[in-house]
Parts: sequence; C-alpha cells; structure tokens
Amino acid sequence: MTRFVTRRRAIAAAAILAVLLALLFVTFEISKAACWQLIGTPVCKVETDEKLIALTFDDGPTPLGVDAVLPVLERYGAHATFFLVGQEMEWHPGQAQRLVAAGHELGNHSFYHQRMWGLFPGSYEAEIRRTDALLRAAGQPNPHFFRPPNGKKLTGLPIAVARAGYTTVTWDYEDQMTGPSARAFADTTLARVKPGSIVVMHVMYKPGQVQRDALPLILEGLKARGYRVVTVGELLKHAR
Repeated sequence: MTRFVTRRRAIAAAAILAVLLALLFVTFEISKAACWQLIGTPVCKVETDEKLIALTFDDGPTPLGVDAVLPVLERYGAHATFFLVGQEMEWHPGQAQRLVAAGHELGNHSFYHQRMWGLFPGSYEAEIRRTDALLRAAGQPNPHFFRPPNGKKLTGLPIAVARAGYTTVTWDYEDQMTGPSARAFADTTLARVKPGSIVVMHVMYKPGQVQRDALPLILEGLKARGYRVVTVGELLKHAR
C-alpha cells in the first residue's frame, strides 16, 4: 500500500511539473511574439497600399554605428527610426543628437536593455521615463514609440508603456544578427519585406559588420523595387 501511494505521488508530481513546464513554454512564446501581447496591441507592420518601408535600428547609439549608417542613409535619401538605450546615450553623449540633426526619429529602447517580461509595471515605467528624458534632451520632440529589449513583454511592460504615453513598436522582419555575407543578408531582407513592413537591424556594435555592409545593398534594392524608406511615424500616417 505504501509503495502504491508513493507511486501515485510521484506520478502526480511529474504531471504537475509537466504542466508547469508547458505553462513556462507558452509564457515564453507569448512574451516574444512580435505582433501580439497580453495587454494592448503592438505595431509590427502597417497595412498600406503604398510602397513604403520603415527601417529601424536597435541599440546604441555608438560612434561606430552612427558613423557607419548616417552617410549611407543620407546618400539614399532615407529616414529611419533609431530605438536607443538610455545607458548608451549617457555613455556616448552627442550621438543621439547627430541622428536628430540628420532628420531621423528616435524611439525608446529602455535604459538598461534587460529582458522586461515580468508582471509588475513599476520599475519598467521608471526606466522608460528615464530614457524618455534623454531622448527629449537629444532633440526628439514628444517621443512616443517604445521597443521592448529582445522583444520580451508580458503584462507589466505593456502597462508601463501605456502609462508613459508610448506605443509598443516591434517588427515583421528582424535581421538574424549574423549572416554569411552582406549580399546574402541583403537578398534575404529584400525577399521578405512588403509594403508597410517594419524592419529591424542591429548595426551599433562590432559584431554587426555584415549588417553595416548590407545596408547600402538593401537601400539600393528597395529603391530599384520602387520603395521609399521612412520613419515609423511617417509610415503610420499612410495606414489604410
């Protein structure tokens, strides 16, 4: 009898563990879903008939990334949205101002760039507002676009974003951070985008050389296909 009870308890414990693991998996998948969240609706693309693409860059700003992309964007007459990390703005003063002066849009990418998938909004709201102050000081009037670090979000972050007056902006195409070559990287990007796409690239740090090299190829390919590259704010103005 004792052995039978022990076996039943072991089976029950295993079943509970399996359920918990399944819930954790589902929670993780929900937290990183680009076009859906538990509270509110993130902007991951825009429904439009016009051939417009929003090109966005995450992280930084670093001198390496800003120096690399600004002249390329200028050459093609493209304007982009840069989702910046507050701590990086403090570490690299003046870089965010360069982006604004060149006509680009700044978005909020948190202060510390840590995963923000907890349940409570308090600490997240303080971090968003701290970065908001830096964006305004850099010259971005009324910043109102927020991108979650690593795309992670549950209940606390969406509540904090809404309280701070921001809209969550994700993407419908994200670079894979690495690639075999700039040409292959650009070709893959060009094959995936469509009117209203929001594309995210990572060019600010040393491992992003393939992305930096691919940028002019992507812009050239978009131009040849009749696309115009705009900021997220501009893209939203052309929604159906």
